[in-house]
Amino acid sequence: MAAVTAVDETPAATPAGRPRGMHASRRRRLNIFRYVVFTIFGLFFLLPLLAMARFSLEGAKLGTWSVTGWTQIASFQNTGDPPLLSSVEITLELAVITCAVILVLLVPTMIWVQLRVRWLARTIEFLCLLPLTIPAIVLVVGLGEIYVKIQRISLSALMLFWVYVILALPYAYRALAAGLTAIDVTTLSEAARSLGASWFTVMVRVIAPNMRAAILNAVILTAGVVLGEFTIAFLLLYNNLQVELYSISRSTPNAAVLFSTSVAALLFAFALLLVLSYAGRSRRGRG
Repeated sequence: MAAVTAVDETPAATPAGRPRGMHASRRRRLNIFRYVVFTIFGLFFLLPLLAMARFSLEGAKLGTWSVTGWTQIASFQNTGDPPLLSSVEITLELAVITCAVILVLLVPTMIWVQLRVRWLARTIEFLCLLPLTIPAIVLVVGLGEIYVKIQRISLSALMLFWVYVILALPYAYRALAAGLTAIDVTTLSEAARSLGASWFTVMVRVIAPNMRAAILNAVILTAGVVLGEFTIAFLLLYNNLQVELYSISRSTPNAAVLFSTSVAALLFAFALLLVLSYAGRSRRGRG
């Protein structure tokens, strides 16, 4: 009886164990491939940043270290208020205004198109992705006359948010579209409507909370575009953070200042985007 039992159990265990081993080895090879690819790309992006940080601490003599480049950024002043602090304030305000306008324009429009007029989806997608094909210099030429008239009535650099909305439109649209297609919008809206909810309630209190991750991604991408934009602000003669850091690097002969301003801009953008991402994750975790 024991021999029969051993004969019956051995073939059953072998086919079941073989695929499990094959899947484990395949998963192990896939993980190794991922680690190698991530390491290569991480070094590709990290090494230039480390080189910039190293040269930003270069002293007057070769082989020495100094923080002169960083102290000159903090102590740099022009006529009137400290331009660095004012440019940081303007850039943050631009990021907030641009994110708010993007969300107000895109979220209700995309939800309404998905629910009521799906035949407009391709047209809306084409219009939102169109700025990717238009270079920034072309936008400056097209909008230059408008901003020349705006500058005559002494408006601040906050008027740049219209251009930044156009620049960030493709990235925010793709992030919101990914979140919108991941949920069953039709079922949610029909369930809410059957309970007596208005269309405004359906959008704001039913569908938008289910797109929280997509909305956060759209905000992060939009803020990244605003924080890193230089060409349009420089050519339209407005002063944001990137333009001010460029002016600081050009006004000082020390090469370390040039590298320190670049590293400072990258660290500022990275820290702000990290705060936004962490705030969104902690809020979702509490929910």
